[in-house]
Amino acid sequence: MTETDLSAADPFRARRERFLDSIGKGVAVIAAAPELVKSRDTDVRYRQNSDFFYLTGFLEPGAVAVLTPFDPEHRFTLFVRPRDRERETWTGVRAGVEGALERFGADKAYPVEELDNHLRDLIEPADALWYALSADGSEMDAKLIRLLTGFRGTRHRTGKGPWDIRDPASVLDRMRVIKEPGELERIREAAALSARGHLAAMRAGRAGVGEWELEALLDGTFRAASADSGTAYPSIVGSGANATVLHYVTNERRIGEGDLVLMDAGADAGFYCGDITRVFPASGRFTAPQRRVYDIVHAALDAGIAAARPGAPITGIHEAARAVLVQGMIDLGLLEGTVDDLIESEAFKRFFMHNTAHYLGLDVHDAGPYRERDGTPVPLQPGMVLTVEPGLYIPADAEDVAEELRGIGIRLEDNVIITGDGCEVITRGVPVAADEVEAVCGGDRE
Repeated sequence: MTETDLSAADPFRARRERFLDSIGKGVAVIAAAPELVKSRDTDVRYRQNSDFFYLTGFLEPGAVAVLTPFDPEHRFTLFVRPRDRERETWTGVRAGVEGALERFGADKAYPVEELDNHLRDLIEPADALWYALSADGSEMDAKLIRLLTGFRGTRHRTGKGPWDIRDPASVLDRMRVIKEPGELERIREAAALSARGHLAAMRAGRAGVGEWELEALLDGTFRAASADSGTAYPSIVGSGANATVLHYVTNERRIGEGDLVLMDAGADAGFYCGDITRVFPASGRFTAPQRRVYDIVHAALDAGIAAARPGAPITGIHEAARAVLVQGMIDLGLLEGTVDDLIESEAFKRFFMHNTAHYLGLDVHDAGPYRERDGTPVPLQPGMVLTVEPGLYIPADAEDVAEELRGIGIRLEDNVIITGDGCEVITRGVPVAADEVEAVCGGDRE
């Protein structure tokens, strides 16, 4: 079976093999995401760690994968929660050791309670331990650090034990940044579902409607599509000046007369994310000042998309959109000077303070490097998936700005797949041109 055939038949196994080939004589330990408590005895809805899912397809908590390239019997070992009739009555059926072997392709599987009995023997022959230390020092961090410290004390006598610890992200991020055909299919599904939610909310949004009501409509549309769909991240619905807050998620205001409404929301379809931002007028028609700002951001979006082509530096997307936005700031009277001078001084950051593109995939801000080790920007390659999202945010209290422009916040965001000769925009299931937006949230929504 060729690598292409294997990827189609069992993408998780194919990824493991590529990863194992990349870590030489190392051993990788990758833990499932922990369960999180919402309050008292209520948990947050569980979502698997993206790297763990990418390599195993295993969705349950409390699991650990050990990948050992030089030991055929333990090449892929899973430690999982055992079957437990009493616990399964409360929380659902577990795969157990048998399922780990039969359904998830493990070479060996053990109850997770036996991890300490096997971990030292699995790690000892390796020259390096591949493990992602957590930000807050997990129990697994402490366990592995104790093992490494122990090897340091015995290595001079036994000659065994890893010398160092390496981050699996140095391999996995570069694997994940180029999407497989099956992944692209799921991302297109997520983009189409994201667009469906935005259309529904744009048609429902008008003065008097609560931001939270549009949030509920977005999230409900995403979740209702299938058993494995939902929200990719907390939906942003900002009306009026709330749209100038980049990550506004309280969504607690009623939409006012004449407001613009910014919605940044995306669906998750089978673990893959969409990420769309649209802005629409609650009245159904943009005012002249709103339209001026909107058209500038739309032109910046088009410029960023035009820069998304294979071989071009990833930073070119931001640079192309930024140039249009800065010229627009000059035209609106927000800034004085030349485009080059305002970019060099970073004066534009008062009204546009974020980057224009990020990777998209299993995570909404997906894995992947933006610069090479020498500091040069990563070149775009076919199979990369990115967002393009320029914006202009004019604070409501900006007293040196024309009053008619104050409190206008506009961000427009599409998702693109880099192809062999350019890019494919996959989020135009919801319109972005101002006239088409007015058609949806004006007459058509009736």
